[in-house]
Amino acid sequence: MDYSLDLYTYSVSYMDESHGKVKIHSEESDSFLWQGDYNFTESHLDMEGNLGIFSSALLFEKAPTGKSKDRSTVECVEWFCNNLYVGFKDGMVQHLSVSSSSGGERPETLREVGRRQMGRGGAISQLKAVPVLNHLLVLWDGSVTTLNMFSLEPVPGLKKIQNVSVFYVSQPAAHSQPVFINLFTASTKRRAVSIHKVYVDRWESVGHVALPQDPVALAVYETCLCVAMSERYILHDYRTQSSLDLFPHNHTKQNIIVNESGKGEFLLNGPGNLGMFVMTDGISTRPPVQLPEGVVDAVVDFPYVLALQSQTLHILSMLDQRLKQTISVQNAKALLSTTESVLVVAEREIHWLSQTPLQDQIQSLLRYERADEALTLLEGVQALLPEDSYKDLHRRVICTSGWIKFYREAFLEAEELFIKGGLDPREVISLYPGMTVITSDFKAQHPPVNNAKDLWRLSRDDWPTFQQYLSFLSHFLRETRTTDQGQMCPQDIDTALLKLYLEQGDADNLEQLVSSPNDCALHVCLPEMEHHKRYFTIGLLYQSQGQHLNAVQASPPTTWVRIVDGVCVDSRPGVFLHIVNTLCQLKQKSIIMKFIDWVLQRDQKESDLTHTRIAIREERGREDRVISVLYKKDKSIDVGVSIFTKRDPEDQNTFAPEEVLTFLTNYPAALTLYLEYLVHERHSKEEKHHTLLATTYITHILQSAQSDEKAEIREKLQRLLWSSSSYNTDTVQAHIKSSSLHVERAILLGRAGQHRTALQILVHQEKDQQAAENYCRRTSAGQGREFTQQLFLCLLQVYLESGQNVTAVVDLLNNNTAAFNPAGVLQVLPSSWSLQLVRRFLCESLRGTVHERRMTGLEMNIAKVENLRHKAAWMEATREKVKLDRSRVCHSCRRQLAGPEFLRRPTGELIHTHCCAADESI
Repeated sequence: MDYSLDLYTYSVSYMDESHGKVKIHSEESDSFLWQGDYNFTESHLDMEGNLGIFSSALLFEKAPTGKSKDRSTVECVEWFCNNLYVGFKDGMVQHLSVSSSSGGERPETLREVGRRQMGRGGAISQLKAVPVLNHLLVLWDGSVTTLNMFSLEPVPGLKKIQNVSVFYVSQPAAHSQPVFINLFTASTKRRAVSIHKVYVDRWESVGHVALPQDPVALAVYETCLCVAMSERYILHDYRTQSSLDLFPHNHTKQNIIVNESGKGEFLLNGPGNLGMFVMTDGISTRPPVQLPEGVVDAVVDFPYVLALQSQTLHILSMLDQRLKQTISVQNAKALLSTTESVLVVAEREIHWLSQTPLQDQIQSLLRYERADEALTLLEGVQALLPEDSYKDLHRRVICTSGWIKFYREAFLEAEELFIKGGLDPREVISLYPGMTVITSDFKAQHPPVNNAKDLWRLSRDDWPTFQQYLSFLSHFLRETRTTDQGQMCPQDIDTALLKLYLEQGDADNLEQLVSSPNDCALHVCLPEMEHHKRYFTIGLLYQSQGQHLNAVQASPPTTWVRIVDGVCVDSRPGVFLHIVNTLCQLKQKSIIMKFIDWVLQRDQKESDLTHTRIAIREERGREDRVISVLYKKDKSIDVGVSIFTKRDPEDQNTFAPEEVLTFLTNYPAALTLYLEYLVHERHSKEEKHHTLLATTYITHILQSAQSDEKAEIREKLQRLLWSSSSYNTDTVQAHIKSSSLHVERAILLGRAGQHRTALQILVHQEKDQQAAENYCRRTSAGQGREFTQQLFLCLLQVYLESGQNVTAVVDLLNNNTAAFNPAGVLQVLPSSWSLQLVRRFLCESLRGTVHERRMTGLEMNIAKVENLRHKAAWMEATREKVKLDRSRVCHSCRRQLAGPEFLRRPTGELIHTHCCAADESI
């Protein structure tokens, strides 16, 4: 429901009452005084638990006179440094001296110092002590009279100021001589505010501010007057003579309040009993507070507003606008805020209100689990507290709020608050059953929370809820591991996380934790992991803490070697491969040597087992053989050699190649892989490595019974023989001399320059025409055209000598036309062949020859044109004469051209020849 109350030129608008939006707007200047969130619900005027923010003590009590019309009631008071001045309705001013208790917080006894009767009648309206001048200003009977603070005698030379309804005294000017204060007097009769300078023995009128309405109340900050007139509040700067209308008030229905609330800020009773905070520029920087109906007076004792009714004192927070405390009083009239306390003035009594220390207020709020209010209060009074005290209180408030959220199962908010408050993670860990804190000197300090739950009992009675608490703990500990509070107790956090992952069956997070650097306590974690049969994880934990030997094979029967050997059962796949990878990364040669034979034997055993399966399944058909070959690749056979081949480049010198070759003598498969690594990846040029690899290939080929494997190894051998020039040809030749490896023997003969013999072997013994042609192409690659033509002509002669059928010879010619010299071919062809057989070859050869001749002529003509173009450019450049005399200098080094040799740029500059190389612009 929206509604608006228009008051003259200002309106107070309530928008969306349930969410508390308020706006105070000027219709004349179309500007906002204040707009923001505010809660107008009844809870702000209801007591939310009396927190005891202020404590009350009776300071003064006037004994009744027994007369029917008692005119000796209290009207006003003034306080300065244990001196209490009381103004009575009958015109008397009484001076009392107050002695405090030993702690100095509460007044104990009163002693009358003196009194003065101002006249026969009329109430004392206002008192103000001016200690710097030893004056007491008294407003009585519409006049300001100056008395001595201690003797209460009138001060000579200071006459009364007449026609005053209210006055205000500013702070004395700093370092001014003689000392004076500014006195501001408001006159209803004159509708003006007068400004006086008050000295010890005189005063001077220095200014006058005319007002459009009668002044009712007045407060001043520096040069800014805040005046409540009969219908509205205004601000006026008497130095610049600028005025600003604020908002109206209803003088007939509400008391007018104008008091200072802070530096450059005034507290005003606005429309709808809103306590408005207005700065000297007319803008409010804080939300208003809702004052009670019938408020008599209101003052600020930061961070609270004290609003006085005749029977009740309301204490409201300036920070969250909530009612914090109520105090009962009788026939209350006014409030006076001093540096030590707040005085409550009643008809016959004066009460002393002292604010409880801020730390105690915050602790009280926390005891009532009102952590949000405690945080608001703490942040609002931060400037009043020492930095260390503020940080300690802030951390305590945040953490207590987190505990409240924690037990209410608002886990996301609790975690955020715990981290923000820097809570020691051990405080949370110690609550859980089975989660012991390792640090011996730790003592838990859980704040008292009303809804605290016993997690031990919860784990027995409500397991689903307890699991939510477990999930919170694991997430909270993960988030705090890298924070400052996590670094205080890393062992406790990592050990607790490991236990949680085991309990929750979270294998992924468990393995991630133990695979990275951690601070898990071994003596606590190892029994837990053995209990849950996490044998592979035990090795990871050893490894993460640098105990690599224990990780692979420790004294307990729960390590990787025993898992691979089948002694321990662990569902984790790829344990053997993990062992190999671990050994690859180790730099401790002694540990690697301890396990190298076991790895190679295990590797060789798997290889032999796979070969046996392949041999058995070959008898069952092609499909079974393909399946078994795939099985071999999936099992990652011969991975053990990666201990030597996959090492870090900076760690390659741990094992010398000759040392490794000695290790691998009894492991043929691993030996082959390591030799391939030396030759192809490390690009070894040693003859021994290349020769040994070739002979190892040959041995595998001759001993292998599987055709697929044999074909694959032969392909590798042929690539090696073609590409490498470092092997010993005689040694390799001796290994294949009596074998059927004709292609390999041909390659070796070709490397020795015996091309005819190599081609004869390929044609006659291997009977592979394609292999012969490939030999020619491979051998002639990178050679000149004449060598290529001779090699193919040699192959043609071998074909003709071997009695190959005519079709094979014709196909050789037609498929390799560009590789033959037509004249040489015609010389070796039998005379009995008809022209029709070689017609296609001759046509393509002639066409190729003509095309080549034409292209050669074209290239020659283009070269001639380019030559002529350069000659023309040279002639153009040399047509102009170059005059060289003593005045010409090098354009680069600026030195004289003394010799006959120099260079000339196209733009005409001359340069030394030796400067040409250094000058990039040439």
